[in-house]
Amino acid sequence: MPTSTIAQKTHRRPATPRPPATVAPIRVAILDLYDNLPNEGMRCIKELLAESDGKYWAQPVAFEVFETRYKAEICSLDFDIFVSTGGPGSPFDGDGKVWERRYFNWWEAVWRHNQRETRAHARKYVFAICHSFQMMCRFFRLAEVTKRGSKSFGIMPIHKTPAGEREPLYAGLDNPFYAADFRDWQVVEPNTQTLQALGAEILSLEKIRPHVPLERSITAIRVSPEIIGVQFHPEADPRSMLVHAVKPERKQDIIARHGEKKYAELMSRLQDPDCLAATRRAIIPGFLQQAIAKLRPEFSGQSLN
Repeated sequence: MPTSTIAQKTHRRPATPRPPATVAPIRVAILDLYDNLPNEGMRCIKELLAESDGKYWAQPVAFEVFETRYKAEICSLDFDIFVSTGGPGSPFDGDGKVWERRYFNWWEAVWRHNQRETRAHARKYVFAICHSFQMMCRFFRLAEVTKRGSKSFGIMPIHKTPAGEREPLYAGLDNPFYAADFRDWQVVEPNTQTLQALGAEILSLEKIRPHVPLERSITAIRVSPEIIGVQFHPEADPRSMLVHAVKPERKQDIIARHGEKKYAELMSRLQDPDCLAATRRAIIPGFLQQAIAKLRPEFSGQSLN
């Protein structure tokens, strides 16, 4: 006598529960322009990205480093977010070299992709720092990139423009706020026509120097909702600055170039939680949070708790 259908169902082995679906990580590419020189910037950037893993809506974040300047490595557009680093020397050092051609081709590919893509969660998000900011300004022809009369070194005031007062990444920071700034080059003479055509906005300028009859350099530009660049180092922490400042040879160099008062000011600001630490907590973490929210529309309107 055949077993009833009900009996068959009753004695069937229970289905094995399926594991929860794996959440695909947000993929971040670090474009390293440090040219294989020892630096604290990469450590700071990697730390901020590692801290972001699972921090926002439990979203995994994974990153990969490309030695763009040293080995001419460039990443594909398979990544979601790109952080392009600072670096030594002139922003024109790569003129005619393979790495610069590939780097500018990457900028072109990102820009064209974002112009074609109508969905915010499929666009590419870029944060450019210091040397990369200067290269970004060269690529888009946003302004002139020139040699400074003297090197900028220290924790310097960054003054928000009216657009900067509206910039979400600057929210919660004083005006001026403070950031690590060491460079021999600067971005000046903004190209108003290009800025207007792109919808780009200047977010901040360097410190006010009423006794110096020179144009104040630009310290940040938002090119588009997806792309922003800054002249300073928002990734820097007191530890990274102390590595340089307390070395006897560096201390003597700072004093020789800028005087005892400048050195004392630097050390004081390194210990002030409203200076370097506030900027580090606000800008790159804010950029990552906003980019993740746009890349994952299911998080729209959700709190981080």
